Order: sequence, then structure tokens, then C-alpha cells
Amino acid sequence: MDISSVLQGGYHHPLARKWQAQRQLTKSMLMYPIFITDDPDAKVTISSLPGQCRWGINRLEEFLGPLVKKGLQSVILFGVPLNCVKDGRGTPADDPSGPVIQAIKKIRELFPTVYIACDVCLCEYTDHGHCGLLNNDGTINNSPSAARIAEVAINYAKAGAHCVAPSDMMDGRIKLMKRGLIDAGFGNRCTLMSYSAKFASSLYGPFREAAGSAPSYGDRKCYQLPPAAKGLARRAIQRDTAEGADIIMVKPALPYLDIIGDAAQLAPDHPIACYQVSGEFAMIHAGAKAGVYDLRTMAFETADSMLRAGATLILTYFTPDFLDWLEA
Repeated sequence: MDISSVLQGGYHHPLARKWQAQRQLTKSMLMYPIFITDDPDAKVTISSLPGQCRWGINRLEEFLGPLVKKGLQSVILFGVPLNCVKDGRGTPADDPSGPVIQAIKKIRELFPTVYIACDVCLCEYTDHGHCGLLNNDGTINNSPSAARIAEVAINYAKAGAHCVAPSDMMDGRIKLMKRGLIDAGFGNRCTLMSYSAKFASSLYGPFREAAGSAPSYGDRKCYQLPPAAKGLARRAIQRDTAEGADIIMVKPALPYLDIIGDAAQLAPDHPIACYQVSGEFAMIHAGAKAGVYDLRTMAFETADSMLRAGATLILTYFTPDFLDWLEA
């Protein structure tokens, strides 16, 4: 056997195997998506997302306190309004008494070291469940949609969010949002993380149950990217970097590792985020429950694939588990 053919000497030991990774998962790479509802005392189990709940702001200390002690460093907030009057422009999205703005203030008060990102979208707050404002014929009216999304983001920044993350996929919203943050005095104080390559995936089902955000008619295929659209994803990534995004995100993660790799190549000087979405999380749990594999082993394998593709930040419901597992 040729000398160059012998590779196993480099990974025969558990520690040596770790050294073979170009990047290893750390707690700082994890952002935990959490659902905040407008019942302040709520703790409601989400049946399709194992171990996940909707939380009211009065329960945030008991929920997040133990995780912060284990090393939780960042969260992303999703509002789940159940007691408000929704309308065509998503007015409750930035209501000062609404769940997101109240949660921002509460978390900053309780856990000042925790980095708070806010998902910015209108689907949870509109009476039609779409991510923007509509024309009379029911199609998306892009320009006022992007303007409204930017308005919501600025109000989250004013409330104390460290990061705003638009997930609506409206054209031009990054430029409007960046300009708005600068004009409001938050250009240097609030990160703009763009869901640049968000695909019209079948993996969002559990999230839509959790957030109550399913559209009342039709679908989102005219603004979320077609799953096969590699070129569109690359163009969207390049557009959003040019429009001022500070972080580029790909969503979902596991079926789109090639797009994560493209993002790392197209935006080499930006952090690259990916969202291991609700369906991915539920699918991994289902396989483990069926005895197909060990849950922890598969969770790490999927996270490693995302890091290998180029991600530097992973939004995942496995965050509480990883906080324990990374201590082991």
C-alpha cells in the first residue's frame, strides 16, 4: 500500500476524529427559535414539535433561566397572537402591547447577555395569513408590503431587539429596512439578518401549527423560492448582500446544503445562517422514535453537515439539547 493511501491513522482516536473537522459546533453558533403568545401566563405544548411550547411573557424566566445557565446565547422570537384583531396590513405585528415587543423588553430585563433576534413577517398578524399586503385580486402587492415589513423591523429595533430578520421574501425589503434602521438611528446598533434564500418547502407544517400562520387560501409559491431554483437563490443572496444584509440565511437547511455552500461562496465575508426548520426537527425525532437511529447522533450529524456546507450560525429547536450534549 502506498504511503499516501493510509488515512486511518489520522482518525483512529476519538480526539483525532474531532480534529478532522474544519469547523466544530459550539454554543455560540446556536440560535433558539421560541414562540411567544399574547396570553402572558401561557405554556402550551405544540404537539407536532416535540418538547416545544408557546410561552407567555410571565413564563419566560422559568423557561429561559435554566437554558441561559447552560450557555444559551441567542434566541429568535416568533409572535403568536391569539387574542388580537387581525387585519389586511398586519397591524398587531408591532403593537407595543403585543407579544414580541413585550418579550423583547422582558428578556432584556431578565437576561441582559442574551442576544435577541426577531423574525419580521406579517403572516401571523394578517387576516388572510399571507406575508404581505394584497392587491384587490388577492395577489401580493410587493412595494407596500416591503415598506410595512421595514416599519415593523424598525419598531422591534426601537423596542430593544439586537437583530431583525425578515422572512417574508418581498423584493427590496432589505434595502428599505437598512435605510429605515439607519434613518432611525439603529444602523449601527441592530443586525439585519436576511432570510435570503427561503424556499417554498413542505417542511414548514409544524411551524404553521405552532405560529398559527397558515394562509387562509392559496400558497406562498409566488414569493418563496421554488425548491429547484438554485439560480434564483444565488441571485437573491447577491441582491441582499448588495442591499445591506449583515447576515445571510438559507431556509430550510438539510435539503438545501448546496445553497448554504453557494451562500458561503457568494458572501464569503458575511456570517452564513441556516434554519433547521420545524419539519426537519420533527422528522429527526420521528426517525429516532421509530428506532431508525439515535436522536443525539443524528442531530449532530445534521448540524455537522450544515457546518461543513459553510454555515456559521444554526437556528434550531435542538438548541436546548445541544446545550446539554456539548457539555458531555
